Amino acid sequence: MLSRCLPTTTIRRHATLVPKAIDSSWRHAITLKNDSVNAIVHLASEDASGVLADGPLHKVAIAVKDNICTSSMPTTCSSHMLEDFRSPYNATVVRLLTEAGADLIGKTNLDEFGMGSLNTYSIHGPVVNPFQLANQNESWEMREKRAAGGSSGGSAAAVAADMCYAALGTDTGGSIRLPASYCGVTGFKPSYGLISRYGVVSFADSLDCVGVIAKTTKRVRRVAEAIMAPDPRDPTSASHTLRSNASSHSPPLSAAHLKGLRVGVPEEYFPSELDTSVITPTRRVLSALESLGATIVSVSLPSTPYALSAYYVIACAEASSNLARYDGVEYGLNVTAQRTRSGDTAMRSYAATRSQGFGAEVRKRILLGTYALRADAFDNYFQQALRVRQLVRDDFNKTFRSPDVRFMDSPSTAAPDRPDVNIIVHPTAIQPAPLIYDDVQKKGLDAYVQDVLTVPASLAGLPALSIRGGDTDGWPIGVTIVGQWGSDDMVLRVGEMVDMSLYD
Repeated sequence: MLSRCLPTTTIRRHATLVPKAIDSSWRHAITLKNDSVNAIVHLASEDASGVLADGPLHKVAIAVKDNICTSSMPTTCSSHMLEDFRSPYNATVVRLLTEAGADLIGKTNLDEFGMGSLNTYSIHGPVVNPFQLANQNESWEMREKRAAGGSSGGSAAAVAADMCYAALGTDTGGSIRLPASYCGVTGFKPSYGLISRYGVVSFADSLDCVGVIAKTTKRVRRVAEAIMAPDPRDPTSASHTLRSNASSHSPPLSAAHLKGLRVGVPEEYFPSELDTSVITPTRRVLSALESLGATIVSVSLPSTPYALSAYYVIACAEASSNLARYDGVEYGLNVTAQRTRSGDTAMRSYAATRSQGFGAEVRKRILLGTYALRADAFDNYFQQALRVRQLVRDDFNKTFRSPDVRFMDSPSTAAPDRPDVNIIVHPTAIQPAPLIYDDVQKKGLDAYVQDVLTVPASLAGLPALSIRGGDTDGWPIGVTIVGQWGSDDMVLRVGEMVDMSLYD
């Protein structure tokens, strides 16, 4: 069970170091495809670690998003602010992967500091969706360039292009699930607190999650089991007791069918912005669940229309606080050079560092967050957003059959007029992968609507798994399975059974 995975000390005690022998096929794929896809921004040297642990992920090639600290490779967050930064330590998830024997092959491209939905806000340039490698017969130069999704677009693209077995990403409001949908792979955002955030460069602390992207749910589970452990260095990490309590409320599932499982389809997750081509793959997944014995029911999550606005207020407010540390003194660009150009005052030095170090999208979100936290705007924006967040969480708690064990006074049964369910299923994205240089980037708020279906699970801290539901016009469409907090094992098991039903 994921919630009862071995603690770090146990993994370390049983690991045996063996000489490192890198599978050259991964590096060959990177050499062959990365110039066109732009997914990998730092490639690990072949003798970087010297040895690999003989653990459950022995010799498994894994890429790591470039906002997760690695001592052997740079951690730039795709920003000029950190383009020369090399962490003196490994993030907990990197350490656990290494102890499990994984071969960390490189760092992946992302939207700067994780802020974006299309992976176009990067000093390394945009990530190009590699799905078309097998989708068209024209030369690469003649193919249409579609977005890989963001902010973990590099991780999803690397998996889709077979540059690695799996990749780590981070998800704040959909940054794993959205690119997984666009690239036709599987993306998993765990329950908040089940995977350590220690060593992850913060965007929004109350929302950020480390997750896994791979071709199949089975692969996702294999990697997730190695890193889903309590971490005393992360104050938001869930304890063993809490994990075990949550696991005890999950229903037992048969290995052959899903009889007794109740699946909710929320009516609010089919907004006017939804492309009609997304509906058929969603029905395909629901039909697969039904054929496995699950019962499909309609549910209502009435606070959903307000979730996106609340998310951006909260995320930007937390980002403005987290990114305040990049002032050119302890973190950021060369402070001596900046002061020489900008004058002697500290404020001018900070302004020069932040203006030149941060990209336009990051500066915009910092300003929005700073405004939301002003004394004269705090109640109308940030406090209201927190109230909406609670309403979103209450909607889920009233719909799920099992309780949220983090708040045991939350409702454990559905309201009288609503059926209780074990999981919720909905489209991951409102459309297939858009063109990289489509007008979607030029229409003000339209670019932010890409996350409209993914942010509710983030606000509530729930596990969400995006699987490939099918294709439309040759491009993949993702469908998401959401469970109550701590039901990650059940969500992944359901995803595995759907995978087998659709593709085996």
